[in-house]
Amino acid sequence: MAQEAVNPEEQVVLGEEIDHVRLITLNRPRQLNVISSKVVSLLADFLEKWEKDDNTKLILIKGAGRAFSAGGDLKMFYDGRTSEDSCLEVVYRMYWLCHHIHTYKKTQVALVHGISMGGGASLMVPMKFSVVTEKTVFSTPEASIGFHTDCGFSYMLSRLPGHLGEFLALTGARLNGKELVAAGMATHFVPLEKLPELEKRLISLNSGDENAVKSVIEEFSVDVQLDEGSVLNKLSVIDECFCKDTVVDIIKSFELESSKEGNGWTGAVLKGLKSSSPTGLKITLRSIREGRKQTLADSMKKEFRLTMNILRTTISADVYEGIRALTIDKDNAPKWDPPTFDEVDDSKVDLVFQPFKDNLELQVSENEKQRWNGKYEHSAYAALNATEMAEKKLFSEL
Repeated sequence: MAQEAVNPEEQVVLGEEIDHVRLITLNRPRQLNVISSKVVSLLADFLEKWEKDDNTKLILIKGAGRAFSAGGDLKMFYDGRTSEDSCLEVVYRMYWLCHHIHTYKKTQVALVHGISMGGGASLMVPMKFSVVTEKTVFSTPEASIGFHTDCGFSYMLSRLPGHLGEFLALTGARLNGKELVAAGMATHFVPLEKLPELEKRLISLNSGDENAVKSVIEEFSVDVQLDEGSVLNKLSVIDECFCKDTVVDIIKSFELESSKEGNGWTGAVLKGLKSSSPTGLKITLRSIREGRKQTLADSMKKEFRLTMNILRTTISADVYEGIRALTIDKDNAPKWDPPTFDEVDDSKVDLVFQPFKDNLELQVSENEKQRWNGKYEHSAYAALNATEMAEKKLFSEL
């Protein structure tokens, strides 16, 4: 497994038990609460334990510092690029966890301020209640660095009105707290100054009754009114352009719209699209379109395949080049391979979508009795890894 820069003494996730309430705090504030393998394991352990605990009624989750979560630990993926499947375990565990967050049996409330991006937002959007503030910033920017929109977002974004999902996935456009509520990806907007008091009230409520929880949140929440320049006021243009069949046609349509009066906002969007990984954009568009017709479980399995094939550089190493340019060298000058859409062959894109053998798929079940089955440690991957380790040990002893 890829090594990650985590202090062994650091408590990266805090789990507090307060009578019938459980409080999770993502606790890597200096790293904007990025999600490491340790974070994933701790979250999964807490959530399984508390779902099975009759004394647990309400789950609250928040981020320490100025961010909720900036998503996956990109450096961990980059550092593991030369080792075969170094990040397979954390990817498997994260997607398995995402499925369980979506289908959790206890009332969950996310208290979200600051950055909530990519995989970090997967700890917010699926919750029964997600509370955002004027400081909340949401984005799914993965496609731009040669990756794809993951952690359940090919399922979630595809269900937004019109073609807003394609727009957010391909452009990585940011939404603020008001926009998240208006788009249906958050349930309530609460001014940041009131968030600590809301947390105290929910803890003192000491109940998971959905109506009671909703009533408390509504005491603190305010109605949202979109700013005049909000991208959500541009949905007619977005739908017109992002309904097109291909990324190339989407860009051409957007270019046409950009020439019209009042569409100056499209300039920055076009620049971003044209500088993004052609491979990442093509994979992402197809994934969102497929997600619209898939169940949650099927979407998660597809995303697992895509992630592993992308990390294995099955058709391109763009993801590592994207991470290098963004977070390692920080030159913001990635050299994509292939560099143009015409050179990204559709038959090669097909390869990353091909199903794995049944025992190598992400094992998530929609059968309630088998809900907590399919963990990584019980998967074929863990068995294969154990065999390989035993063989290496035997070889070293010869």
